[in-house]
Amino acid sequence: MNTEKHSPESSDQETEDFFKKFNTRPDGLSPEEAETRLKKYGPNEITEKHTSPFLKFLSYFWGPIPWMIEIAAILSLVVRHWEDFIIITIMLMLNAIVGFWQEYKADNAIELLKQRLALSARVLRDGKWSKIAARELVPGDIIRIRLGDIVPADIRLTSGDYLLADESALTGESQPVEKKTSELAYSGSVIRQGEMEGIVSATAMETFFGKTAHLVAETETVSHFQKTIIKIGNYLIVISLFLVSVIFLVSIFRHASLLETMQFALILTVAAIPAALPAVMSVTLAVGAIKLAKRQAIVSKLVAIEEMAGMDILCSDKTGTITQNKLKVGEILCFKDYTKEDLLISASLSSKIENQDPIDTAIVEKTEKTGGLTAKLKTYVNKSFTPFDPVSKRTEATVADEQGNQIKISKGAPQAVLSLVDQTSADKDLSARIDEKVDELAKKGFRPLGVARTDEKGDWQYMGIIALYDPPRKDSAETIGTATDMGVAVKMITGDHVAIAKEIARQVKMGTHIETGDVIKNAPESGATELIEQADGFAQVFPEHKFNIVERLQKNNHIVGMTGDGVNDAPALKKADVGIAVEGATDAAKSAADIVLTEPGLSVIIDAIKESRQIFQRMNSYAIYRITETIRVLLFITLSILAFNFYPITAIMIVLLALFNDAPIMAIAYDRVPLSDDPERWDMRIVMGMSLFLGTIGVLFSFTMLYIGLNLLGLSNEMIQSFIFLKLVVAGHLTIFLTRTRGPFWSNRPSGALFWSAVITKVLATLVAVYGWFVASIGWHLALIVWGYCILAFALTDYLKLLFYDLLDHSSIKFRR
Repeated sequence: MNTEKHSPESSDQETEDFFKKFNTRPDGLSPEEAETRLKKYGPNEITEKHTSPFLKFLSYFWGPIPWMIEIAAILSLVVRHWEDFIIITIMLMLNAIVGFWQEYKADNAIELLKQRLALSARVLRDGKWSKIAARELVPGDIIRIRLGDIVPADIRLTSGDYLLADESALTGESQPVEKKTSELAYSGSVIRQGEMEGIVSATAMETFFGKTAHLVAETETVSHFQKTIIKIGNYLIVISLFLVSVIFLVSIFRHASLLETMQFALILTVAAIPAALPAVMSVTLAVGAIKLAKRQAIVSKLVAIEEMAGMDILCSDKTGTITQNKLKVGEILCFKDYTKEDLLISASLSSKIENQDPIDTAIVEKTEKTGGLTAKLKTYVNKSFTPFDPVSKRTEATVADEQGNQIKISKGAPQAVLSLVDQTSADKDLSARIDEKVDELAKKGFRPLGVARTDEKGDWQYMGIIALYDPPRKDSAETIGTATDMGVAVKMITGDHVAIAKEIARQVKMGTHIETGDVIKNAPESGATELIEQADGFAQVFPEHKFNIVERLQKNNHIVGMTGDGVNDAPALKKADVGIAVEGATDAAKSAADIVLTEPGLSVIIDAIKESRQIFQRMNSYAIYRITETIRVLLFITLSILAFNFYPITAIMIVLLALFNDAPIMAIAYDRVPLSDDPERWDMRIVMGMSLFLGTIGVLFSFTMLYIGLNLLGLSNEMIQSFIFLKLVVAGHLTIFLTRTRGPFWSNRPSGALFWSAVITKVLATLVAVYGWFVASIGWHLALIVWGYCILAFALTDYLKLLFYDLLDHSSIKFRR
């Protein structure tokens, strides 16, 4: 523990004002004052919304589909059908447990990725320096930050020479920013060079980081998948209520007992419930999430997988996403008789790798990779080194060569280095040439660095210019090209200059139509949206610009993905339909994102798009299947009672039917499906139209079966019910093989899990009907009749399905495979 004191310079009026403003002393706060302020301002950490696990579990019992299941359970209690009540309750709990468990696992996965931006801070209190947890910092604390530190709060710098702070995670700028006395160092930035002290001016949600995180927290989104499920649930509820109303009116007219009417309402309600729909969807998405995790993409929100299937625009942050966020040497322009090797050696001698300066690192790495230069460097002896100074804007080194001759070398801003050269002896056009080259390099997105050295007379000679740039990732061009081929338009978003954005866009083979954030902001409402849609990228943008770009695209019916790694990306990540935090992303970006990549590069996004489109196919076919089954069973039972005053199946048969049909269909999560070349979208006209078509055909075949049982086979009422029960089970599972393909059922082979689950449950249902478990026995001969009839009906329905799809195509209704 050090007892040194902090003393602001008396001549620095601004520093004194800071001490007065934050009500602190040169030797820091007292422990008692710090404790008081901690109670007042709260811990220095980003507050996050956490829902109680118990409340989250209860949420699975709220919504259209759970309501319907709960109504069925209540009705079973009223009519005292205890077996029905127990089975229905088990179904309800199963759906809730499966959904809750999958989301719980996803939440745990994302929590494992989160790391606090700063774990500790060096603080001065009562004249003593000590390390404390960053969460215990309060406004007014005096702290010291140095090379390699993560700034733990917003700090007003009060003493020290300067800092070089990497704010790329906050602002998107790839270059470190110079910080001097009286300036602000932002929470979350990384110190690349220097050491300074300062007063904590803001903590927690009041920091730049915290205010951005608050914008993230205020952004609420509802996925297209969630909207679709609600539509399906509402559709089935309307059908149920309508048919129940009809039956009640008929029952009153027929003077039927209230108990019988309620018993029918129970049967009808249970028949209408797609009981396994939430569980099937959760399992399907969870299986996809596990596959993506193996490809280094952790899914924090399962519905994001479905959203990615329909994503048609991907807004990608540039720095650290398309590019490496690491400076590299680009062009080397030599003056006079100097060679590229001469410039690299001189620039390396005026660098110090241990300072971790990004520019020094880039130059030294380039020199080491250039053959023979490492050996030449070792022939020089470093005598002195002056690091980069924000005032002079250059570094300077004094070295001795093999003969013992001392040479001075400097690198830095081109014009700052030029000021060393004696203009009377220099080329008259040197200054103009440097300006011209600097402008050319800037247009290409390069950062110019001038290099000069002294000759044998001690006169400075301008050697040339080294151009630095942040290169694209190796897989960026390929990833962007693949995404474009899959119907996803990629738009680059960056805080960097337009010239840099255009050059990077050219290198990754994107379009170079780049607009600025101000142009978008100042454009009229309709014009801004058109500009955004037509642009290939956006430069000089701030967090609110990114948010606005995503929002406008969404309003124009686009499903938008957003990749990013910094705090400045977090609001847009949260707002986007699919927020993707790339490898190395900040805590805020990970928290806001739906998918977190744990390895560098964007190629895994292509894997995620492919997986999501396959998952969409599975969910789409299941949705058609489940609505078809509801219509087929519900309408058949209703019409049977209205037309013949006859219950075709019993209440326990309805519950068994739901279990036999729905439980094994969870295997659809593993089904083998084709991959679409275009973004997927829910088309409720197709879903509802095909469901109604197949459901109506199913009703006709069911009545034909009822006719055969009553008139041709002369079966009793109890045997007819078992007969029809087996028909509904067998035909129900065959229906999934109809709905999973647009072509003939054999055009796409199902997975083993789906095929054998269907076979096994149909065999179990057959044994129930044959041997009379819970139902009347019908024997093997009647069971074989049911199987033969169902297979023939399946083949005919598959043929009719193809004709109906042709009709839809000719009617210009697009069906997405």
